[in-house]
Amino acid sequence: MSALEITTPSIIALTAVITSAIIWLIILAARLTQRPRNRPNPSIDLVDQARELKALGQIQEAVFLVRGETGMSQRAAARFVNRL
Repeated sequence: MSALEITTPSIIALTAVITSAIIWLIILAARLTQRPRNRPNPSIDLVDQARELKALGQIQEAVFLVRGETGMSQRAAARFVNRL
């Protein structure tokens, strides 16, 4: 028996280990995609600035400000400003 010879039981064991690792990685990836995104927490100053812009009728500027500071999407930032 040479050093490179692999027996059938060792091939089965190696296949089982690799299959288990792949299944574990698939489950981990599925769990990570189901977690909610981190919600950015706007600062009090940002809220005050956005409120002022909204009160002046500059809603798009307020949305732009919120997006720039928090990284929110256009839709989320517009919802945020409309709720102020």
